[in-house]
Amino acid sequence: MAYGVWPMVENQTGGWFLPKYGSDTWGRMKKRQLGIGLIGVGRHGMRYARHLLDDVPTAALKAVCRRRPEEGFDLPGAESIAVYGEARALINDPSVDAVIAVTPPVFSRDICGLAVQARKPVLIEKPLAASAGDARAMMAAAREAGIPIMTAQTLRFDATIQELHKRRHLIGRSERLLLTSHIETRHTAPGHADGYGHRGALIEIGIHLLDAVRFLTGEEVQDVRCTMNQSPPAAPETVVTAHLVTQGGTVCMLDIARLPGERVGLVEWIGSQGRLQADWPRRRLRLTGGTGEMREEVECPPSQTILATLTAFLQAIEHGTPMPITGEDGCRAVEIAEACYHSAQAGGASVIVAREG
Repeated sequence: MAYGVWPMVENQTGGWFLPKYGSDTWGRMKKRQLGIGLIGVGRHGMRYARHLLDDVPTAALKAVCRRRPEEGFDLPGAESIAVYGEARALINDPSVDAVIAVTPPVFSRDICGLAVQARKPVLIEKPLAASAGDARAMMAAAREAGIPIMTAQTLRFDATIQELHKRRHLIGRSERLLLTSHIETRHTAPGHADGYGHRGALIEIGIHLLDAVRFLTGEEVQDVRCTMNQSPPAAPETVVTAHLVTQGGTVCMLDIARLPGERVGLVEWIGSQGRLQADWPRRRLRLTGGTGEMREEVECPPSQTILATLTAFLQAIEHGTPMPITGEDGCRAVEIAEACYHSAQAGGASVIVAREG
């Protein structure tokens, strides 16, 4: 049986995972590193590449794919890595056991389809896709073939967000969740918006917050109301205000923007018995009781979220366990974003989130 070409099993929660084989089989597999193919070596993709070369002993970067393969791949220790100009060629490389895609999301559906055909697990950078239709098609193909997909919703691996998640029981019943993400304005290459389906801040950076609502509350989003300063596809939005209500009754307010100045990342989570406040760029967390008394103040350690995401993906493959952030999770976030776009087009009207399945 070829490494990376395994039958898949559906677990009780609807996730897909590699079944555990006997100790002899796993012992043979662990004797060599997992071969990784990386599609996309721009600024963000290079972060994955460096971690694969320097920080992940259980895997080896075997091939990369870039738009201009003639430029090669100039990193220390990368001399033997194959460089391709087409995703299909990289995915079909027999030395590649699993695929990582760090590309604009309009390419995710095709890359996922190729990986599924080759029966190779795939990690796809957020957002999973540029539209809910593409995300659903990707998940349908992966489920039918039994191939696991992980979505790189890296904010889940931020140490401050992790600590916030651990303390959620301390505030009682979840009532209100306020999330703010401001990212600096930046100059982008011509055609950048094309890679996001002519969409902007919500699908690029707000997708983290849409996923965080589900991750923190454990509840599905039921309906949304959203306004934007510009209307895709005419122009990508840079300022977004979204009002979400979960099936459990948590009211969520999201403030998303590209603005001059430093990054802002804030959470305020109000429950029936207390309040949690977090500033993830500054790595601070505060817990207050129901009457406002300070109960805990924490300074969290720095986070290497890409390394943590990459490690979790590789461990799930190695141990045959479910992906920690599934393709379904990524699909849900894109479905919420889709509802937000529909709401903004309707002048902020309430829109029910349409979910796959």
